[in-house]
Amino acid sequence: MKGSIITGAVFGFLAVALGAFGAHALKGVLDAYGESIWDTAVQYQMFHAAGIILVGILMHPRLIGDTSPLKWSFLAMTFGILFFSGSLYVLAVSGISVLGAITPIGGVLFLIGWTLVIVGVAKSRIY
Repeated sequence: MKGSIITGAVFGFLAVALGAFGAHALKGVLDAYGESIWDTAVQYQMFHAAGIILVGILMHPRLIGDTSPLKWSFLAMTFGILFFSGSLYVLAVSGISVLGAITPIGGVLFLIGWTLVIVGVAKSRIY
């Protein structure tokens, strides 16, 4: 529970830092396509950082009985950020287009993560 919230906060912090880095330090380095890729990576990282924090809050023992779907959701979203946003950051800076093949793996992990939130809440004590 606490670890999920901390992890989400770290990813949120990094999303803000990487967004600022992209807007200032990479200005003039990236072309318009690279900038849009970088922005997409930051945006999805921030959305899922918030999702991970939500998962951590939902894992409170008074809300959820069986937390296993939420634990798996936390892992799916964490690895989703690493695969999806991570591959886009590297793609934006390096231009290595083969990294585009890794990005969908992260997207699928995001979908799995959100599905597991639905399962976890559906099985919960939340009314």
